[in-house]
Amino acid sequence: MAPLKKLLITQILQRRRIQLIFTTFLLVFSIFILLNFSLTPITETTSSTVPSATSHLRFASNYISSLSSIPRSAAIEDEPSSGSPNPDEIGSYFAKKITSLSILRKKEDDFVRKKGISCDIFDGKWVLDDSGPVYSPGSCPFLDYTFNCFNNGRSDLGYLRYRWQPHGCDIPRFNGKKMLEMLRGKRMVFVGDSLNRNMWESLVCSLRMSLVDKKTVFEVSGKRQFRSEGFYSFKFKDYNCTIEFIRSPFLVQEWKLPSVKGFKARRELLRLDVIQATTSGYHDADYLIFNTGHWWTHNKTRKGKNFFQEDEIVHPELNVTVAYTKALKTWAKWVDKNVNKNKTQVFFAGYSASHFRKGQWNSGGKCDGETEPITDDKYLAAYPWMMKTLESVISKMKTPVVYLNITKMTDYRKDGHPSIYRLPETERRPGMTQDCSHWCLPGVPDSWNQLLYVSLLMSSKF
Repeated sequence: MAPLKKLLITQILQRRRIQLIFTTFLLVFSIFILLNFSLTPITETTSSTVPSATSHLRFASNYISSLSSIPRSAAIEDEPSSGSPNPDEIGSYFAKKITSLSILRKKEDDFVRKKGISCDIFDGKWVLDDSGPVYSPGSCPFLDYTFNCFNNGRSDLGYLRYRWQPHGCDIPRFNGKKMLEMLRGKRMVFVGDSLNRNMWESLVCSLRMSLVDKKTVFEVSGKRQFRSEGFYSFKFKDYNCTIEFIRSPFLVQEWKLPSVKGFKARRELLRLDVIQATTSGYHDADYLIFNTGHWWTHNKTRKGKNFFQEDEIVHPELNVTVAYTKALKTWAKWVDKNVNKNKTQVFFAGYSASHFRKGQWNSGGKCDGETEPITDDKYLAAYPWMMKTLESVISKMKTPVVYLNITKMTDYRKDGHPSIYRLPETERRPGMTQDCSHWCLPGVPDSWNQLLYVSLLMSSKF
């Protein structure tokens, strides 16, 4: 009996040893979990002590390949050997290559609400971040071909590796599902020039990326190209919302007078005292995003000879700064009179910088070969006079206007323009006009929409 008793005692000790090891493991694991939660960003702390979501994204990016190292042909690596690439499958491929960590949205949004009050989200810098664009290069079928740099052969994708970082606060990554919930049953309308169209297409593609069934978003009239006509509307069926664009490069009315003696062709005129005629179509939208700027720098506008009209008077000559101010005041008066500020939220996007070297768009200006942003502020352009005028006009309006001041953030990004990639290689010719005003998509305008998204989060409406 003694040996048996000894064996039983040994077995009991072994079991207790195993239980002790298991208990120790659970204790260590619990401590690890508690420590991990204690390091989670808390909204009540100061911005200097809060680890940003994007710092986690940068950490994750250490384990993946950077976009700039992915060859253009890789986008269709998972495609069948024959047939044209499917944009959604291309997007799926990039989704496998580009991984990012998420943080709790509630804490993230609360942080923006509290910290955004004293933080200018438009004052900051571009920082390297390999978390990837909201939608993958070549994945969105709703892009103007002149913005689709990837499909037009641009292989240096380093311009997609930058994230906008405001000074003094962190902002959340664009969340398409959350923004679509904000837009449920509503109408958002972009009104302005082709830079606003650049932003509109970016938003449509960003929101589309969050959909499981991407066939539920479509252009209402079936249009497949988005340059030649003055009105487009994308409907997100599952959310019963529309994202629209209305072409209005000056915001006030353009027209042409019949030819008269001394003029061979009909004269183009700009009515500084009349808002564009399509106003009745969008004044009651839930969100209005306006812009104007680049067309005021064109020769006929800048010279101002027999181009500007008020009432029955065509000014023989009028300084463009005076004309621009008059036009903005006409717009502001119309908004104050016609837009219901209790229903509609109004935004105005600032001037988007151009980066022509050795000439302008119509005199041989170039920007190809630029692969990095400007990093030294002394190389930035002077703040545009148009934006100072805009800020003055907005400050005197009765209607609250959210000013999306993208001017400085775009001035850094000389690397983000289509340049020669506004056309596919087969259509390029020596001496062709380069595009150093608009932006590749995906690209810089995606950050504008991120800031639009943050502005909505910060709004008292949410």
